[in-house]
Amino acid sequence: MEHHFAQRIQRVRPSAIRQLLQLGDDPSITSFGGGYPDPSLFPVEQLREVYDHVLSQQGRTALQYTGTAGIPALRAQIAERMLRDGSTCAADDVLVLQGAQQGLDLVAKLLINPGDVIVTENPTFLGALVAFNPYEPDYAPVALDEGGMDMDALEQVLAGTPRAKFIYVIPDFQNPTGVTLSAARRHRLLELANQHDLIVLEDTPYRELRFEGEQLPTLHSLDTEGRVIHLGSFSKTLAPGLRMGYAVANRGILAKLELLKLAADTQSSTLNMTAVARFLTEFDLDAHLESVRPVYRAKRDAMLGAMEESFPADVQYTRPEGGLFTWVTFSPGFDAAGFMVEQALPEARVAYVPGETFFPTTSPATQASHYARFSYAGVPQEEMVAGIHRLGDLLAGS
Repeated sequence: MEHHFAQRIQRVRPSAIRQLLQLGDDPSITSFGGGYPDPSLFPVEQLREVYDHVLSQQGRTALQYTGTAGIPALRAQIAERMLRDGSTCAADDVLVLQGAQQGLDLVAKLLINPGDVIVTENPTFLGALVAFNPYEPDYAPVALDEGGMDMDALEQVLAGTPRAKFIYVIPDFQNPTGVTLSAARRHRLLELANQHDLIVLEDTPYRELRFEGEQLPTLHSLDTEGRVIHLGSFSKTLAPGLRMGYAVANRGILAKLELLKLAADTQSSTLNMTAVARFLTEFDLDAHLESVRPVYRAKRDAMLGAMEESFPADVQYTRPEGGLFTWVTFSPGFDAAGFMVEQALPEARVAYVPGETFFPTTSPATQASHYARFSYAGVPQEEMVAGIHRLGDLLAGS
């Protein structure tokens, strides 16, 4: 039987990450592929106390429907954290989401007609491409370096892209590269967005995981024209299984996103929203983060130290100041995907994410095959170091 699917489904493809890493779905494999936080850092006992209290004392309301925007207490707490981070924000400027990933989908649904252009970093977050693709956009990728998106390149791209609808950027510890957008470039990006009358979609799931260097202002806090949609998440700070994210934007945009969320899922989980609000009231999230950051810093140092010791000299990698990822650049012509499937998995028992899948568009000029993303977050440190050394030995002999 032939089904008459909508044309947009042709743009929906299985995740290349999931397809490749199915090969590593084995406890004997050391996987640097997933962007998973370290599960040993989840505040399990505090959350158990929170859920016990919520169900015993607030169960009749916590298990009931609530408004699409989210429970008022949590929205107010998010607004307060945004205020402390430099933004002008009130509870009515906050929409609670099923993780920041839902925000990517809702923004694309709100803004993109087929053939409109999304301006992205190059490379960019694969999950964003998965969310955007069903709405049939084109992409205008902009090169980045150690200071984030190149503003001269962005200016040239915008000058030649009349159908640009919005700029998508991960300014803090970008996924997949780990680089951070410099302060000067943040100001310049907003100047260009104002000049071209573009929305800026700021995705910040890793922002609170800075373990080195100076905290930089959010784009939302620098925005004077109400054009930044800020996405945040509790996935990397509390636990991804809570599926708690949020959007902060001007109220005209937020009202439309709320209508789209109503159509998509009615609301986020009342139980989980109530639990997160209770956690923020009874426990100190900032103190929890202070205990988490040194762990990730030690893991980053361990991974990069092992790479320095064992990888060939022509292999380069970024040194992130926070977040979960480093971006590895092999020599030109190296096939990271082929090497992983044919050698790294069967011989070194190691998996990573080949870099080509993170590029919105591919061409011979992109030379995307010789990149890879490695996460230092989810693997125990001793296992991680051993896995990197096994991979280094294999690379040295290839």
